[in-house]
Amino acid sequence: MSPAQQTLIAAGEAGEHRTLIIVLFSVFVAATLVITVWAGRQTKDAADFYAGGRQFTGFQNGLAVSGDYMSAASFLGIAGAIALFGYDGFLYSIGFLVAWLVALLLVAEPLRNSGRYTMGDVLAYRMRQRPVRTAAGTSTIVVSIFYLLAQMAGAGVLVSLLLGITSDGGKIGIVALVGVLMIVYVTIGGMKGTTWVQMVKAVLLIAGALLLTFLVLLKFDFNLSELLGSAADNSGKGAAFLEPGLKYGATGTTKLDFISLGIALVLGTAGLPHILIRFYTVPTAKAARKSVLWAIGLIGAFYLMTLALGFGAAALIKPDEITASNKAGNTAAPLLALHLGGVDSNWGAILLATISAVAFATILAVVAGLTLASSSSFAHDIYANVIKKGTASEKQEINAARYATVGIGAVSILLGALARDLNVAGLVALAFAVAASANLPTILYSLFWKRFTTAGALWSIYGGLVTAVGLVLFSPVVSGKATSMFPDVDFHWFPLENPGIISIPVGFLLGVVGTLLSKEEPDKAKYAELEVRSLTGTGAH
Repeated sequence: MSPAQQTLIAAGEAGEHRTLIIVLFSVFVAATLVITVWAGRQTKDAADFYAGGRQFTGFQNGLAVSGDYMSAASFLGIAGAIALFGYDGFLYSIGFLVAWLVALLLVAEPLRNSGRYTMGDVLAYRMRQRPVRTAAGTSTIVVSIFYLLAQMAGAGVLVSLLLGITSDGGKIGIVALVGVLMIVYVTIGGMKGTTWVQMVKAVLLIAGALLLTFLVLLKFDFNLSELLGSAADNSGKGAAFLEPGLKYGATGTTKLDFISLGIALVLGTAGLPHILIRFYTVPTAKAARKSVLWAIGLIGAFYLMTLALGFGAAALIKPDEITASNKAGNTAAPLLALHLGGVDSNWGAILLATISAVAFATILAVVAGLTLASSSSFAHDIYANVIKKGTASEKQEINAARYATVGIGAVSILLGALARDLNVAGLVALAFAVAASANLPTILYSLFWKRFTTAGALWSIYGGLVTAVGLVLFSPVVSGKATSMFPDVDFHWFPLENPGIISIPVGFLLGVVGTLLSKEEPDKAKYAELEVRSLTGTGAH
């Protein structure tokens, strides 16, 4: 019997271990549902549903932001990428962390001051409402669905490993279960429920990562050099494992792919809808700033710990064992927990179950945030302001958000089932690329360029969106490789796995071209108003 089979049996087949796992999962799901129902009873109006009544402190929101941001990609995907590709895998952590500087310096405070509930509010302030809100809503939903794919894929992999489920039907059933839970969280709890779930999850995730990091370092007598040396030896790649180039240095194309990935990660955070709406949940711009600083501290500490998780997995588990469990390496962190506790021991099962329950908590919290962002944008931007032309009551708007949650959940379940074998960090990087191509140029131009017009906004959003999504569809992510979404067919012609190097400049360029070609005169008085409001907070909600 191979090591991979032994691990899978130890992880999923032993009856008493499976009972423990199911109990831990059930306890977490029950606890979060209680929080959601409690928060749902306090959700009285649109401000409560969309922005949690703007009652959260800077620290609470920073904790929730970090909970929203540290997704399955951070915990499962990055650990797997480091375990399989060493130095190149850690580049995801660096990109995700550096991206926060862009969000802090350029977007957090002006956005909090300028908008009300969604990105569309900022754009509509000085432009024609209906077209820009439609564009903003469309972009928000597309970016959120890309991000949701990663979480769904992570959930399918994780629970399949734990329960010993090997059939495709079983994995798809797990993806559907996560989708149903996320629909319940958002429809009942709104932003208040989602925020509390994210805070609880952030504490659990950091505690879980801290425990694993301590156990890994203890195993190597707190000697980092010995840990890295063992990882290099056990990986079968030798010294190359600790040097750049294992994943992104073999050819000119892979080097370009790395540059494309880096640009997408660094610029994408400031355009992610589920992160942007978190800035509306605090009462003041100062609290928005403080929440980003707290988030940077918490996220920075977590990404440092991913080094120990990834290299620890590489040092203690053979690469073929990781890939046998999941081709993209998404199970490296749970398998590391099992090996640290002992493959055949109760401690191993307890540690595996605990860490996996934390990872599952991570997925549930993030999918709730993503679904809330997209359903809020549909209800507030498209339904209330485009379809109903501002005549919808708050109750109608909230009901529209709840119906949209069900629709978005159904689409996510369908696509998540198709994406179940892709690396979740790679999938999230695609969401970052789409966000940086469609949302970021429009937000920055709207806040800082007086001449920017409605036409420029539409060109930028739709142009960036179509370019990014189009290139992904014809890239190796979808077809042409063993790790593609459709591995048995090949219709790819775009060689890179991340479109950011092309689509992000296109998004920025089209914003300029659309503005310069339009005959529309920008409303300078409105821009002056927006500028004062974004910089000082005067008149902010």
